[in-house]
Amino acid sequence: MTAIIYETFEKVKVFEQGQAGAMDINTKLAVLDQIYRVCDDFTGKLDLACQKYCAHCCTCNVTLTTLEGYRIVRHLISSGQSNSFEKLQPALNRKRFQPVVTTNELAELCALEKDLPSESSNPAWGPCPLLKNDECIIYAQRPFGCRCMVSKQNCQEAGYAEMDPLMLTLNNVCLQYIEHIDAHGFTGNLSDVLGVMAKEQNRQKYKSSKLKVAGTSLIANRPIKVLMIPPEHRHEVKPILVSLNNIQVPMKRSR
Repeated sequence: MTAIIYETFEKVKVFEQGQAGAMDINTKLAVLDQIYRVCDDFTGKLDLACQKYCAHCCTCNVTLTTLEGYRIVRHLISSGQSNSFEKLQPALNRKRFQPVVTTNELAELCALEKDLPSESSNPAWGPCPLLKNDECIIYAQRPFGCRCMVSKQNCQEAGYAEMDPLMLTLNNVCLQYIEHIDAHGFTGNLSDVLGVMAKEQNRQKYKSSKLKVAGTSLIANRPIKVLMIPPEHRHEVKPILVSLNNIQVPMKRSR
């Protein structure tokens, strides 16, 4: 763990734990959109092979937070695509990646030099249930786990993705921020999260931070305590951190 610089979260002011906890659902969604924008602005400058109908990396192993799941479900309902929930049922009965630690918990374990739990994931387990003819039906609303998966080369031809190491660092930082603003929520596989959030009762409980997920594979989110940034990326990541910390969203409470 000597190759990592652990930035204490005291340097991150906009997303202080108390403020994140006080945000209502619409404020959290607005912050989420801006986090997406920070990452999109960065990836937009990269030379990538990714394009429409390139779905080789779109597997059933995508993970996301309940905040992102709420955003997706709200879109599916408002756009008349609630029948898409039916596609999740077969996915819930097949093997898929189900995380046992969140990104922020992983960062804490690394900072403390503790052993990391074993997790397994295999793209051969199948495609994402939200794919239709190699096209994502929620592309504009896709979670960060999809947005951050980019490659310099064609994954299908090469057999694997080639990612800029700096992109990996940026991905981890953004994942930590997203989890932080959803600190009262949960993380899990896309099918599992959407399966929970598809129920109106669960969405209402989630909005009031009262969602219970006993009996599911979802795991509790955590606020950021440390950020993992390799020394060689510290200078390049700094302006990205500044952009994230400068996100300004009016505080509004649900009525």
